[in-house]
Amino acid sequence: MLKIKKLDLYITKKFLTTFFAAIILIIGIVIIFDISEKIEKFVANEASLNEIIFDYYLNFIPYFMNMYSPLFVFISVIFFTSRLTANSEIIAILSCGVSYHRMMVPYLASAAIIAMMSLGLSLYVIPQSNATRLKFEQKYFKKRQANATSDIHYKLDATKYVYVGSFSPWNNTAYNFTLEDMQGDKLVSKLSAETARWDSTSASWRLKNWFIRDYTEGLEDRIRSGSQLDTTIALTIEDFYRNKKTVEQLSARDLNELIRVQISRGDKMVMYAQIEKHTRLALPFSAFILTIIGVSLSTKKRRGGMGWNIGIGIALGFSYILFLRFSEMFVITDTLPPVVALWLPNIIFAAIAAIIYKIAPK
Repeated sequence: MLKIKKLDLYITKKFLTTFFAAIILIIGIVIIFDISEKIEKFVANEASLNEIIFDYYLNFIPYFMNMYSPLFVFISVIFFTSRLTANSEIIAILSCGVSYHRMMVPYLASAAIIAMMSLGLSLYVIPQSNATRLKFEQKYFKKRQANATSDIHYKLDATKYVYVGSFSPWNNTAYNFTLEDMQGDKLVSKLSAETARWDSTSASWRLKNWFIRDYTEGLEDRIRSGSQLDTTIALTIEDFYRNKKTVEQLSARDLNELIRVQISRGDKMVMYAQIEKHTRLALPFSAFILTIIGVSLSTKKRRGGMGWNIGIGIALGFSYILFLRFSEMFVITDTLPPVVALWLPNIIFAAIAAIIYKIAPK
């Protein structure tokens, strides 16, 4: 069993205090700049001070902290480890018989604490805080937008398919609405309408200028038509507004259920839910990878001193975050499966960490 030493507590304390100090400092600066940028909108839209503080900024902090946690981890590790190196403390640690691998234990233990915290925020805290924050933004900053405007296909269940030529978010109306009923490979019924408008009171679609064609075994089909028809199907207005922002508000269970439903429907917007799911799982593991890279880069004295190490840390930290965002394009363009695309930055940076770590003790 690994015995905890004073060295472990010393490094862990340095790591975590530097990490949280960096978070407090950077979030404070970001909030000040954000207030200066949005103050006119707050005043113009008459947002109350209570809403600004508790609905927006209090829920903005966990989202921002988790999103940029890789950068905070990297800067923290490089900052305090570079100081240890500059003060010859790393040399003293290794000279006392502590191996380089043993010295990494408190670093990885601290990274585990941060990773667990990040995972807990992603799965339980941030979805709820995002719901409040995004509701505030929709109320005071921007209008709600639909995720698609034309050529929309949905599979409602094993037999029913919906096609919408276009959707207008201004009046919540679908144009060129078609509902097909299939039995195996055979079309048995087709409902068509010029428009289908969502009725929030009855939670149904109000069809205008509709007609239904029932296909029979004989030579004659049965046709019915009318000017107005209310129908309830497994499709709501929320399906047209569900996008990258809305999936950020879902709990892990709701997100998995949404992915299951969207896959069964053949909904191409499932990519947003899949991106959100794998980002939540992949991001916390970056704490281990970036910690190893940070320590490996900082335990060697450089002519540029701490400034050079911090510069490298910021560059690599931002490159990881940008790579993670860029990997979403592989999913959107259907180049790679979501599980591969969103874990690709971790795989590549893990390889870099392994190479740097192998060289560092030398």
